[in-house]
Amino acid sequence: MKKITSMICGLMILAACGDSDSTNLSANSVTLEPTVSVETEMPAENQETAEPDGVEDVDLVIDYPEAIVSLSPTATEMLFAIGAGEQVIAVDNYSYWPPQAPVVDDLSGWNPNVEAIASFEPDLVILSDTGVQEELELLGITVYVAAAAVELEDVYSQLGEIGDITGNSEGSSMVVDQMREQIEEILDAIQMPTDSLTYFHELDDTLYSVTSSTFIGQIYTMTGLKNIADPADEDGTAWGYPQLSEEFILEADPDIIFFADATCCAQSVATISARPGWSELSAVRNGNVFEMDSDISSRWGPRLIDFLETVADAVATVNAR
Repeated sequence: MKKITSMICGLMILAACGDSDSTNLSANSVTLEPTVSVETEMPAENQETAEPDGVEDVDLVIDYPEAIVSLSPTATEMLFAIGAGEQVIAVDNYSYWPPQAPVVDDLSGWNPNVEAIASFEPDLVILSDTGVQEELELLGITVYVAAAAVELEDVYSQLGEIGDITGNSEGSSMVVDQMREQIEEILDAIQMPTDSLTYFHELDDTLYSVTSSTFIGQIYTMTGLKNIADPADEDGTAWGYPQLSEEFILEADPDIIFFADATCCAQSVATISARPGWSELSAVRNGNVFEMDSDISSRWGPRLIDFLETVADAVATVNAR
């Protein structure tokens, strides 16, 4: 069998970070206060007699970052969604969405290089963990840590925080409101049968999966689906990402299979159906095997709407059969 893909390792690391404090997304984040300067203008003859309540001549100048480096693919998507794209000067090699993101091939998010980051002279760096936070701050660079979301409200909070520190609060509010509305519409349209459908989410061809305790798993739970992987990590020692055996999956016999390893591992409906014994699975026999975009299904940014829509469409397809 192949080694665990870097995507899975990354997901497990993010899960560990996220689970450490499920009540406060910004526990590992730096609180950023925009620089505010107050300028007053008044004639010299009025300086001694002017009342302090004359606020009409006060100008507030807030210095928001103009050179942002993002080493978090999810944060990159958030930045562009809320209208901060023009402030972004460089992103890591996995931040290839949206297409206009300024990807730097040798700028790694998994193994950040402080010198490489500093060479861009950023006034804000967004990281996915605290690994090089202290080193960057010692160089006088402001850092924000975009910790992994544990639940949906964390996504909204993070969008709001990034909007505040970049001067795009209005844009972030609009994105959050739109996401809330779209999610409500998608969930309202789902019609689940009396007995919950079961599913298996495949991360790679060595059968790593996710449980309902992960952010990915929670999105599935919102649609009413039941996760066959939950019993495989009841004690949480796999951080919500257990490796299942073929025997386990065959015995669980899921109604639906979602596979996110088409790109990494060349998997397809055909290769999954051809595995020994898998042709007898209910999901395979009934044609309920669906491909998932590995990026969309592993990130908690604005495109989680696409993830939810894919799951909802699959449920509707299964119900129609």
